[in-house]
Amino acid sequence: MTLGATYLGERRCRLCVWAPSAELVEVHVIGPHDRITALSRDRAGYHSSVLMDTGPGDLYLYRLDGLTERPDPASRFQPSGIHGPSEVTDTRFAWEDGSWKGLPLSHYILYELHVGTFTQEGTFDAIIPHLDYFEDLGITAIELMPVAQFPGKRNWGYDGVYPYAVQNSYGGPEALKRLVNACHANGIAVVLDVVYNHLGPEGNYLWDFGPYFTDRYKTPWGPAINFDGPHSDGVRRFFIENALYWVNEFHIDALRIDAVHSIYDFSARHFLEDLAFAVHVQAEKLDRRIYVIPESDLNDSRLVRSRDLGGYGLDAQWNDDFHHALHTLLTNERTGYYEDFGKVSQMVKAFREGFVFSGEYSRFRQRRHGNSSAGISAHRFVVFSQNHDQVGNRSMGDRLTHSVTMEALKLAAGAVFLSPFLPLVFMGEEFGETAPFPYFTSHSDPNLIGSVRQGRSEEFKAFRWSGEPPDPQDESTYQSAKLNHELRREGFHATMHEFYRTLITLRKELSALNETGTGEMEVVGWEPQKVIMVRRWTRNWEVALVLHFGETEACVTVPLKEGRWLKRIDSTEIRWHGPGSAVPEILDSAGNFSLTLNPQSVLLLVRLEEI
Repeated sequence: MTLGATYLGERRCRLCVWAPSAELVEVHVIGPHDRITALSRDRAGYHSSVLMDTGPGDLYLYRLDGLTERPDPASRFQPSGIHGPSEVTDTRFAWEDGSWKGLPLSHYILYELHVGTFTQEGTFDAIIPHLDYFEDLGITAIELMPVAQFPGKRNWGYDGVYPYAVQNSYGGPEALKRLVNACHANGIAVVLDVVYNHLGPEGNYLWDFGPYFTDRYKTPWGPAINFDGPHSDGVRRFFIENALYWVNEFHIDALRIDAVHSIYDFSARHFLEDLAFAVHVQAEKLDRRIYVIPESDLNDSRLVRSRDLGGYGLDAQWNDDFHHALHTLLTNERTGYYEDFGKVSQMVKAFREGFVFSGEYSRFRQRRHGNSSAGISAHRFVVFSQNHDQVGNRSMGDRLTHSVTMEALKLAAGAVFLSPFLPLVFMGEEFGETAPFPYFTSHSDPNLIGSVRQGRSEEFKAFRWSGEPPDPQDESTYQSAKLNHELRREGFHATMHEFYRTLITLRKELSALNETGTGEMEVVGWEPQKVIMVRRWTRNWEVALVLHFGETEACVTVPLKEGRWLKRIDSTEIRWHGPGSAVPEILDSAGNFSLTLNPQSVLLLVRLEEI
């Protein structure tokens, strides 16, 4: 039986809840015909029953051992928030994406957004009018930050406490389906960020139902999920069924699994392996391309290695090393985890292999870190110059726009979108949005509010950032993060937008850029000049990407294959509000070519004979 409330039609509803800690579970249906009905218990602690005269819109709570009433752990909708009753929903929806099979993972160009701040309305429906914009920009997949029900109306989403319930203030489950349906009609995949390492502190009532948590491990956000202790089979089922719920009922194309380094499982078959296997089996049944993409700071290639090779069989993973290597070269920051980075050679290794740390000693961690990712296809790594964490977990939530020049912003974009990896843009980045993305909440517990404020201040000490971080609980902090979409039509912002659009177009047009393998690629670096060249080729195309991170003019002799080369993009040209290019439109190479590069610039060359 499916967990939660499943409407069977004709005013019949089947309920199923895993509550091994309770001998008796009753359902309290709230309304004009208020009633309490006992559920049947099996040996594994599942309580279930089919209720008559119960259908969509009806509200209910579970009563545990005749005492405490709680919402359904697998609630599909919490119309009154985390402390209110659950609502029975109707899964029927007029889907129009029957021909949609998903996209090859190598075609993903990701756009991460927060539903509440992407538009002034802060709803799923308000995103739909922007789909034409995504399509014109070249985006092929939008990635939604978590939408599971969280406290209040303002939150990043990682404080969710009902993993199955779609946030009420965003529009609820029907609105999410409308958004996914519209995305597929526009040829855009939908990635959903899900949190399986913890639940938020407020409204977390799973403790009352059973051993969903363990005190054997700790996470930075509270108790860890019980994936390998006594009674963990029920816990694993709860979260794997949740993943399949998003795939089946909402037609989600990929799941981004938050912070899997805080998913602790020492059993012979890791939870993540079981999760990926279940999703991939379902994908075959549905004849759709569906992916599982974890976030991890472990630099562990086992996540994406095949099960035949002892891996977990996930499809791709976020690569923080690429971001850190890029960020330090752009900003010269060396505090916190950035103290491990800052060399051109590290950026070279990131391009060649993926991970920078593959067993080397980390000063920040004070131990060796990571294993080798050499030989893993580039489309198994998601890279970025900014994302919700790398912006929002700065004390002021400031974007790169606030700390580097326009030339550096263009350089960052070129490094990401002309790389062999899966590129991700954080909402507004593509037009140089100036609004910050600080951490925000709307908790109701005064003690928790105080703890969050203190915790955020403590978190930033290692970075030695100045200034007092914005109050997460103040609504103005949330409002400050709203995007201003009109910016992209003005001056510098319009130029940045067109620069991103051009980069994405080139990525799609040139096979040497859109075939995301690392086998036919050469990467060389010049440490003193802070220059990197990435040469990539296919049977019919060859390109050379030159990235200059230095703050003064540099002269380097680069190994260009003999022949004529055409300059396809140069970030220093006047059309990009640059100082003017010193590189000719056509280069004749005898095997090497001397380039004079402006500070913080990106250059893409294509062999002319192959156009």
